[in-house]
Amino acid sequence: MAYSELIKNFDRIREYMRQFYVYGFRSRTEYDKKSVRSYDNERRRIESWLGGYMGFRQTADGKNVFLSVDSRTISGNPLYNAFKAKSFTDGDVTFHFYILDLLRDGRARTAQEIVDGLWEEYLCRFDAAPTPDISTVRKKLTEYVSLGILQSEKQGRELRFSLCQSAPLPAEWAEAAAFFSEADPLGVVGSYLLDTLQEVPDWFQFKHHYILHTLDSQLLLQLLTAIGEHRRIKLTNASGRKSEREVVHPVYPLKIFISTQGGRQYLLCWHYRFRKLMFFRLDYIRKIEPGDIEQHPELYEEHYRRFRPHQWGTSVGPGRKLDHIEVTLTYGPGEGHIPRRLEREKRCGTVELPEEGQCRYIADVYDAEELLPWLRTFIGRITRLECSNPDVVRRFYEDLEQMAKLYGGEEG
Repeated sequence: MAYSELIKNFDRIREYMRQFYVYGFRSRTEYDKKSVRSYDNERRRIESWLGGYMGFRQTADGKNVFLSVDSRTISGNPLYNAFKAKSFTDGDVTFHFYILDLLRDGRARTAQEIVDGLWEEYLCRFDAAPTPDISTVRKKLTEYVSLGILQSEKQGRELRFSLCQSAPLPAEWAEAAAFFSEADPLGVVGSYLLDTLQEVPDWFQFKHHYILHTLDSQLLLQLLTAIGEHRRIKLTNASGRKSEREVVHPVYPLKIFISTQGGRQYLLCWHYRFRKLMFFRLDYIRKIEPGDIEQHPELYEEHYRRFRPHQWGTSVGPGRKLDHIEVTLTYGPGEGHIPRRLEREKRCGTVELPEEGQCRYIADVYDAEELLPWLRTFIGRITRLECSNPDVVRRFYEDLEQMAKLYGGEEG
């Protein structure tokens, strides 16, 4: 098959873009899930969209390809380009422009009238032009109705189609669309809106901008739709970046969580086979199949309501003992931002102010080890750490010892 910059299967390019962005240290021979030719084709496509962000590094094992984007210096997510490279057939292009041109007069037509109009107004002017097939045209019309390009209305026994009356994006909304396109988990929608403008605001920049998760937008939309419809799904999951084993899980989706530290997106769901709550990382999900409407969603939502008061991260704890943790911190004059930060970031815990210059954080959680990365950001202020799980305290101080050795700190 001849090479083309356009793509038919987004899932394949999604995986390669993730590999180049996250694991840019790998050489061509290490991408062994597909053929070498497939690797070369996908690399060429990504280069054509993101050439300014592609880099190459020569090593003893060969040339490594990587994507390097400093999200603090860009006003628009370049990974959105992958969504705008959908392949199409000659028939797709022909029907697209001819149907829209035929219906531009605003008159609603039946599928048969559109078929006749395509022939009489356009196709008959070409030698050996194929006669449009009504079933093909009807499928295209139905697709355009689902996409919001056309609208349908039943008149008597006939279904008539016409163009949707859509207004262009007002210029005064440009700033809102530019912000939405970068800040919202489904910001690719905003990117499409901005494509209709002649001038796009470019003054929004974000310090912590996790652009990679743009590649999961299609899955996120499917999950949010299933959650809104109380629908069961089957998701195909690969448990890790080196795992080639894909497992199908029957689940009921409940919530989407996004990490404020790393930007990772997680699905919380009820697993029908394991009969418990589970988290799945969206970047490990390969496919989602919608199923039937759940007849008793309140049963699984009740599990979530019982789980939520003691949730810190993605550990699902029902059935295990809670960890009780208490942390005492100090702060000096003019450092009122410390207790304010604790109050803002406490999640399921509580904050106490026992005396001036001192605050205490208390929580009962399913897995206190999940708090350690957050607690490390207060190193230098923590005067006391207690936990019902002694391994948590031990690991905290072992990490301090390792850090002291690494950076040459003094013992004692």
